[in-house]
Amino acid sequence: MGDTGPTGPVMDRDEVDRALARLGAEHEAIETSLLALQDHAGRRLLEGAELTGVTAERWSAAEASITLLWAYFDAYTGALRTAREIRSRRRWSSREDLAELTELLRGEAVTVSGAAAATANAPAPHGGPGRLSERYSLVTLVERMNQLYATSLDMVVAADAVWSALPARIDLLAAELRRTRELAHSVGVRPGEHPAGDDLERITRTLTRLREQVISDPLAFWAPAQGSSAPGGGRPDTTVYDREARALEEVRREIDAVLAVRQDAEQRIVRLRDVLSRADRTLAEARTARGEVLAKIAATEVPVVGGPPIVLQEQLAAAAEYRRHAQWHRLSPLLESLEEKAEDELLRARESLTAVTAPLAVRAELRGRLDAYKAKMARLGHAEDPELAEKYEKARRMLWSAPCDLRVAEQAVLRYQHAAAELLGTARRVPGQGGPVDRTGPGA
Repeated sequence: MGDTGPTGPVMDRDEVDRALARLGAEHEAIETSLLALQDHAGRRLLEGAELTGVTAERWSAAEASITLLWAYFDAYTGALRTAREIRSRRRWSSREDLAELTELLRGEAVTVSGAAAATANAPAPHGGPGRLSERYSLVTLVERMNQLYATSLDMVVAADAVWSALPARIDLLAAELRRTRELAHSVGVRPGEHPAGDDLERITRTLTRLREQVISDPLAFWAPAQGSSAPGGGRPDTTVYDREARALEEVRREIDAVLAVRQDAEQRIVRLRDVLSRADRTLAEARTARGEVLAKIAATEVPVVGGPPIVLQEQLAAAAEYRRHAQWHRLSPLLESLEEKAEDELLRARESLTAVTAPLAVRAELRGRLDAYKAKMARLGHAEDPELAEKYEKARRMLWSAPCDLRVAEQAVLRYQHAAAELLGTARRVPGQGGPVDRTGPGA
């Protein structure tokens, strides 16, 4: 049609019918969304909760936005109803009807009370001062409804997501915390007596405070997705919860270690007694051997043998006392320390015995070497050689007499070996001597 008005060319009947169909579908979609928002579980929870912080601020704005949304929707519904009534007056709309429909469908023909916008703190169109009423086109009205709906839904979905995720997880962790505290108390892990007991108290306080904050201010625990404009884009912020869950797990591992101590404490104490007893017997043997060495070996420095450490016996007695009084949290670190010290003490005792008996071992080696060479010479038919027999007898008296001078006895054994080597006509050198020696050994 060629007629024009303030809103442009007058729409023909087909354009009007298509616009009404589109607006009708749009109206139905908006109504469905608004009803869904009205019935959203998160919105109902927000209405009944005692909110604080950022959630209280945003819900106050969202409530006003939802109120304005319905005001806009009512105005939109009224405009659509009016347009349908005009179109239904006659099958073939007159030019006047089409002009009126064009103004209604394309122009700023929808009136909304200024009080509704003021209630929602909505800015006035064109940035002007608030008015008693505002006029919008249907297109502009839909855009404003979409904006208000998106921000309101984003707030409702975020709060609902936090409430759906965190309180239930906190309750489960709190239940695990209660079980852990009961278990800790049964093994003596209590506040003020054990670090793990103090940790349990701190975790309890933190979880109680966290649940209260999540219930009253869920949006404080919401992490929006970066770059996302979709309503509800983001996730609950579980940083505090995750930290306390890890702390509880660490405490549980400590308590498990204490429980393990309770289960095998008696066996470990028995093993400790056995290790310390072996160390004491070894030291006693070393002291006896030292006296024997001092009596049998001359010109030798023999190390002094220390006594058993009394402190380990005292700690072992303390461990047994802890076990009798079920003080497992104190017994656990003491047993670990004692086990390490007891093994070290047994090693020290064995090293002392080895150091003390070293001269006797040297004497035994010299005796064995002398007899082995004598047997070899007898096998080769030289047992009756006078010089060789004299050197053997001299070395034997030195080795079997007390006290035995090991340095002199070793030289006597070497002289016997030298004489045996010369008798056999070998040209091999004797260790530590200039003369020959049979290095093939006694069994050659």
